[in-house]
Amino acid sequence: MSEPLAQENLLGAYLKDRRSKLDPAVFGFPPERRRTPGLRREEVAQRANISATWYTWLEQGRGGAPSADVLDRIARALMLTDVEREHLFLLGLGRTPEVRYQKSEGVTPRLQRVLDALEPRPAVLRTATWDIVAWNRASTVMLTDYGSLPPRERNVLRFMFLDPRVRAAQHDWASVARFVVGAFRVDAARAGAAAEVQPFVDELCRLSPEFAALWRDNDVRTHGEGVKQLRHPILGPVKFEYSAFAVDGRPDLSMIVYNPIDPEVTEKIRGLIEAAPEVP
Repeated sequence: MSEPLAQENLLGAYLKDRRSKLDPAVFGFPPERRRTPGLRREEVAQRANISATWYTWLEQGRGGAPSADVLDRIARALMLTDVEREHLFLLGLGRTPEVRYQKSEGVTPRLQRVLDALEPRPAVLRTATWDIVAWNRASTVMLTDYGSLPPRERNVLRFMFLDPRVRAAQHDWASVARFVVGAFRVDAARAGAAAEVQPFVDELCRLSPEFAALWRDNDVRTHGEGVKQLRHPILGPVKFEYSAFAVDGRPDLSMIVYNPIDPEVTEKIRGLIEAAPEVP
């Protein structure tokens, strides 16, 4: 009878499975006859720059819990994906690894179709550093014409502090600006992007004394859901309920959906979309 699942060596079984799926020739190891497929234990240890004995103990469930550094080396040695690396840390340490920031790699056509299907409700995809990387036509007519701007300029903080039109559209700019800075600080830290955003923060501090003052306050907020009020140049005052969603498999992205509180506004947005020129 097998041992209870909690007592099984799940970490060892996972390591053995991962190394069995690797081709030794790819890593320059002799293509000699092997009793089992994949890399040998000592070859994984060599690639990870750790003791072969220590690695063997890990697979056998001996020697105690490994350090995060050892798991990170093994993850690189086994060429693990981000998801596989996270699973390795959960098995070995009972927690996820520290976040490694990765810049957005763009948006798939499938995600764009999701945004388009949400019309006439404005919806955007935003990175952890608050760059807008995808949007639907409802966002263009109600929020900002992102397509008319260079990619570098499609950043929510740039809009909020450097664009007079966006500032004028806010119902309570001071409150919104404080919220945006606090939520941006949290998102950048969660994504492990604090170092990457520092030049951008320094630039905004130079260009906007108001941003510099808010940044020094070290206020933090979360951007989950709430109510956003805008002054639209055609529709006048508009209220939205907004919700932020994580995109599974894309830790660099969040989807923000704005749902008009007044049903009549929804139809008016539809009319603006139909009247707007088609984007080639």
